[in-house]
Amino acid sequence: MTAGAGLRVLVVDDEAPARDDLVWLLAREPSIGSIAAAGDATEALRLLHQEDADVVFLDIRMPGLHGLDLARVLGRFASPPDVVFVTAHEDHAVEAFELRARDYLLKPVRAERLREALARVGPSNGPGAGSGAERAGPADVDRFAVLTVELGGRTRFVARDDVRYAAASGDYARLHTAGDAHLVRVPLSVLEARWADAGFFRIHRGYLVSLRAVTELRSVTGKGMVVVVDGEELPVSRRLAGGLKEALVRNRAGDTGRGR
Repeated sequence: MTAGAGLRVLVVDDEAPARDDLVWLLAREPSIGSIAAAGDATEALRLLHQEDADVVFLDIRMPGLHGLDLARVLGRFASPPDVVFVTAHEDHAVEAFELRARDYLLKPVRAERLREALARVGPSNGPGAGSGAERAGPADVDRFAVLTVELGGRTRFVARDDVRYAAASGDYARLHTAGDAHLVRVPLSVLEARWADAGFFRIHRGYLVSLRAVTELRSVTGKGMVVVVDGEELPVSRRLAGGLKEALVRNRAGDTGRGR
């Protein structure tokens, strides 16, 4: 990785020679501040969880999750990075621009053509253009908008918007979606902090719920206060009950306002 004050770039390509060539070309451009590289989609998302990128240069044909699918995942971030596709194939150009890619470069990439692509990235083409400080949206939430789940040697991607609730499991959290559950190596306290602005509320030391997934809040004899999510009763801490009621009211009011 190189470092500086300009654009933060992530290069994603499973072919090392092509990846290295692009990194070398980018390192010569004065508008570039830092460059990270990944060999596949899983590594790319891991790097994005650690540090934001302003633009992702993305190969299309890769093993596992290919570039178009990864671009769709990135598009679900609250403040998605710009995407520039870099490929040896012309037949995906239409689909790439439907995904609002900034540009579509054919391999081998020429320096002049790369500069044209960089001119389309961010609000201007000066050093530091498109930096995270100038972008709208909380970067910390962005990095946790999609989590990777390893299962039997396979990698799955779970979108925050699909999570109904999360349950603590030591230093892990189990994400419950509609009819499924996924164990991720993220403590519940971290998800609480990262997802608070996305409509999630800590109802108990062991549970974090999506407010829009709550269908009922009630008192149950012998259990105290519970919320109902997908027909399942989850306990509510007595000291958090008041704040939960207020959060539910605000959430419902916001949904009503958006529906007008």
